[in-house]
Amino acid sequence: MDYQVSPSPAPVPPLAKSAAVVATTLIWGSTFLAISMGNDTVPPAWAATLRLAIAAVALFAILALRRQPLPRGEAMVSAVLYGFFQFGLNLPLLYWAETQVPSGLCAIIFATLPLNNAVLTHLFGLERLTLAKIAGAVLALAGVAVIFSAQVTLAVEPRRLFAVLVATWAAGLGSVFLKRGPRQSPIGANAVGATVGLVVCAFTSLLLAESQALPRGGAAWFPILYLAVAASLGAFVLWAWLLNHSNITRLSYISVVVPLVALVLGVLVRGERPAPASFLGAVIVLAGVALGVRVPARLAKDPTKTPADLAPPSVAE
Repeated sequence: MDYQVSPSPAPVPPLAKSAAVVATTLIWGSTFLAISMGNDTVPPAWAATLRLAIAAVALFAILALRRQPLPRGEAMVSAVLYGFFQFGLNLPLLYWAETQVPSGLCAIIFATLPLNNAVLTHLFGLERLTLAKIAGAVLALAGVAVIFSAQVTLAVEPRRLFAVLVATWAAGLGSVFLKRGPRQSPIGANAVGATVGLVVCAFTSLLLAESQALPRGGAAWFPILYLAVAASLGAFVLWAWLLNHSNITRLSYISVVVPLVALVLGVLVRGERPAPASFLGAVIVLAGVALGVRVPARLAKDPTKTPADLAPPSVAE
């Protein structure tokens, strides 16, 4: 199926675009907090399974209403690989890590995702790796190292911090495999991806001998429903709309602001108290991300062009 981009998107009020940017940033910034809250009552891999099941049903319903076909052939292969890495590996690792690692610090480490994508797309021969991206990646990794050393002093297991880092790599691989495949409907790709992911998450939950009981009460269901609906569908729709109506520079720096939102929410809502040196590491990471996601002026002026280091919308975050 061919998808055409309108050469001149209809103008929209600046306030509407600003509101969409703020809403998207707040939603994505709150997802790490929601995962941490959900871990209080539901086992990690099982919570990810339930979230993906709800998202998959909703996405397939949207496909049916829009009468869009499922991906086929090479597109289906890329969607399956996307789902395996982006959801099947990424989410269980992230959920498990957040049973101990503060949600704000998980978000800081996840902020390196655009830089991971830049390196991976270069290794797969999809894009050129610029000096700014290399410098940003090195600086961000230095910040992650500071966070690791600081959190170990608080008796946080290093393997859980490493799990967050591996989760970002898995999410990056998922994006690369989707990018390598034929262009396809993001709704169809995410419907297939969520289905593959929920199967992997369910199998992981069984291997870990988690309880597969359904949550009881609104407090237990809220984080799962919020992540499935607000994050997976609400932010997804807003992001797709913003790509058509906003300039690239503004959108690229969402990846810098999101972890700051997560860090503040973790402190205010959960009372998280990362080691003081972790905040220094956070500043270093965000400086590296800001350096790496800088967008050339020719792209920043054209809201219809999307640089590859802007991760495609997914139901992961």
